[in-house]
Parts: sequence; structure tokens; C-alpha cells
Amino acid sequence: MVFNSLDFFIFLPIVFMLYWAIFVKNLKSQNIFLLITSYVFYSWWDWRFLSLILLSTIVDYIVGLKIDFNTKKSVRKLWLWVSVLFNVGLLAFFKYFNFFVDSWLDMFSLFGYSIKSSWTLKVILPVGISFYTFQTMSYSFDIYYKKLKPTKDFLSFAAYVSFFPQLVAGPIERASNLLDQILHKRSFDYAQCSGGLKLILWGLFKKVAIADSLAPIVDDVFGNYSSYPASTLILGVTLFSFQVYGDFSGYSDIAIGTAKLFGIELRSNFKFPNFSRNVAEYWQRWHVSLSTWFRHYVYIPLGGSRVSKLKSVRNIIIIFLVSGFWHGANWTFIFWGAFHALAYIPVFLMGRNTIYKNSVVGGNSYFPSFKEIGQILLTFGIVTCSRIFFRSESISNAFGFIKRIIFDFSFEIYQHPMGYRMIDYYVLIILFIFYEYRIRKDERAPFKFKSKIIRFIIYTLIVFLLILFYDDTVDRSFIYFQF
Repeated sequence: MVFNSLDFFIFLPIVFMLYWAIFVKNLKSQNIFLLITSYVFYSWWDWRFLSLILLSTIVDYIVGLKIDFNTKKSVRKLWLWVSVLFNVGLLAFFKYFNFFVDSWLDMFSLFGYSIKSSWTLKVILPVGISFYTFQTMSYSFDIYYKKLKPTKDFLSFAAYVSFFPQLVAGPIERASNLLDQILHKRSFDYAQCSGGLKLILWGLFKKVAIADSLAPIVDDVFGNYSSYPASTLILGVTLFSFQVYGDFSGYSDIAIGTAKLFGIELRSNFKFPNFSRNVAEYWQRWHVSLSTWFRHYVYIPLGGSRVSKLKSVRNIIIIFLVSGFWHGANWTFIFWGAFHALAYIPVFLMGRNTIYKNSVVGGNSYFPSFKEIGQILLTFGIVTCSRIFFRSESISNAFGFIKRIIFDFSFEIYQHPMGYRMIDYYVLIILFIFYEYRIRKDERAPFKFKSKIIRFIIYTLIVFLLILFYDDTVDRSFIYFQF
């Protein structure tokens, strides 16, 4: 079930009304209902993979209790490894098995040996496995590091693991935030629900009007890159930057908004990354839950930046390579991660990786300074270049794409593959950029205007654009479902 489907728009109101009309009476009934609806939501894709979620839930529930019960460090660490090996093992089999086999066979072929790929299996990637395995592992890590006490309420823990708004594509929640709320009774809050509906509307706009409308253009350019000049390739990868941002941040907004309807606050996952002034700030604003996860559970245990500069650089490289590999079983993602590591390291060595941590571009002014505009364009350009690897189907395609950009100096006016007017998309993107700059201080309040008339006009315009750019021929699934 996807957020931008008719199924979900029938499912959500029914669940919402039952939740507050019937199951609001006590905490246990609330959590049991959340658990059941979450399993129904997930089984809409393939009910067989519910067993993996349940198994991951049981393993980390037991691991949490065992780590807390034992005082001996070696025993605690042994139980932590049970969690890590089990969850990483799930990922390794379902997500990376064929990648490792194919890479092994390719290595042999370099030495002239030809081996049939009989070991390769047609393994189906369970939706959301990269997200819920990391979420359950974080629970075990937090108990091991004594930042959290385990719960003995299995049903509540299961609801935490499978909470349907963020189950399949995040945000990756930590138990200290989400589980803590699930363990406490929720009551209906009109302002919270109103804020949730506004976020859902804004997320749908980013998904349908931005991401889905740009998808045919991006698919055409990347699918036929060898036939297009550099001008078209640059346009295609630039539009892909807006597509993937609209798609993933749109999902996060809908997830956060949906959670609000049930009295639960999820952490922000996107904080206007397109206005970042360097690559370090970009990673403080893009996919925040994943960046935070890697920082807390990989980067800091490796020594973080508290070790020598050389070891810190090593840690940065490890983090970005692992992050790339997390995104998918393809060398393109590893190159993407390496690209970001190379872009991040100079910022780190110059000591500029935290200078924008607690500030927003432009401050209180209506427009950013010329210096900030230059910084934003440079950062956006670097990030967009990296997405050539992210979007390409293979390394050879990625380098072929880059080669044409560098050596093909011809220019042509791109025509939409379906014959639509391209000017409409350019105007839409420009208006989107200006509007996001206007609301850049609060990612949870996309319609924060004092005037009711202005709000009404914006709501009407958003609905109009949703209808105008909606295309039922486009694949409406979210890009990050494949991860």
C-alpha cells in the first residue's frame, strides 16, 4: 500500500476513526490496534514477509532483555552481536546475496575463468527491510550503551518496530522517541491532527506534482543518455535532484503527518537540504534519521572526530561507503558514497563541517546574500553530480553519462517525451524553490501564514497543481522503497 494510492485514502480514514472512537479507551487496545493495522498495511505488498518483521521483533526484544539482565560486559556484547548478525544477515541475504555472487564471478572472469552463475537466486527484496532492521538494531545498541531500559511489553515493542507510517521508508526512529510515545496513552489533539493533515497535503504535493511529474523526463534522459547532448544530460540530472528530493521528503512528510493523526510525533527527516551551504550542512539536512544512525552507531564507536585527523578521515570514508552500500546492491551506490566522502573530507579538514549546524540560510532576510547563493549553487552542483551514479543502472552507464557531458558541447532544446510543455515544469520548480525558501525555518509548518485568505489561496493552488500534474501512467511507488 502506498501513500498516494486510493487504497491508502480508504484505509487511513477508517483506521483513524476506529482508533479514536473505539480503541482510545486504554493504552493496550490502542497499541494492539496499531500493531494489527501496521501488519495489514505491510501485508498489502506481500504477507509472507511479515514473518521477517515478526522474527526481527522477537530477536531484538529478547536481546534487549538479555543485555539488560547481564552485568558481565562480554556476555552483553555477545547478545549485542546476536542482534547485529541476525539483522545484518537478513540484509545480506535478501538485499546483497546476488550482488556478492555476481561480484565474485566477475572477479574470476578477470583472470580468464568463466563460471556459470548457478548460485544466483531470484531473491525478492522485502519492502522496508533496510529501515526496520536498523530500527530494531538501534534498540539493542541503546540498551547496550545504557541509554535505554528495555520494555517487557512485547506488543508495544512490536508496534514500535512495525508502526505503519514510517515502516517502509522511515524516518528510522529510535526507541527513546517512538517507543516511549507508544508506551504512553495518547489522547486526541485537534491542533496536532490539523498539523498532520497539512503535512500530508504538502508531502503529496512534493510527491505527485514534483517527483512524479518529473519522472518521465528523468527516465527518458537517463534511459537514452547516449542520444542526447550535454545540455539535455545536465537538465536531466538536475531534474533528478528535484525528483528524488520531492519523492523521499514527500514520503517523510506524509509519514510524519500520518503519525500525528494518531498522537505520535516522529523526528524530522529533511530540513530543506537544497539550501545547504556546504556538503557537511547538506548531510545535516538530508535523510537526517539515517545520517544520525550512522553517526551514533558507527562513526562515534570508531572514534569519530576525537581521534587523529588521519583516523577521522578514515572514519568518514567508512561511513560514506557503508551509507552507499546501504542504499543498494550495486557498485553505483558505492561510487556515490565515495564521491560524497571526497566532497566531505575537504570541508572537514578546513574545520567547516559544523559552522552551519544551528543556522538557516539567509537568517531573517527575505533573500540570501550573494555569497550564500554561490555556496548553495556549488553545493547543489556537487550533490547533483553525485546523483549521476545514484540514478545510473551501472558504472559504465554513469561514466558514459559523465563523458558525454564533458566532451559533447552541443546544445538543443529538450522536448518532453509525452509532448507536454517543458516551460510548465521550469515554472513549477522555480516557484517550489522560492516557496521552500519562504518556509525554510520550520519543516513541520509548510502553511504557516497569519492570513486565512493567503492560506486558503495556497491550499487551493496546491490542490489545483496536484490535479494538473497528476499522471496515472506514471509509476507512483516511492523511490526509496527499493532500498
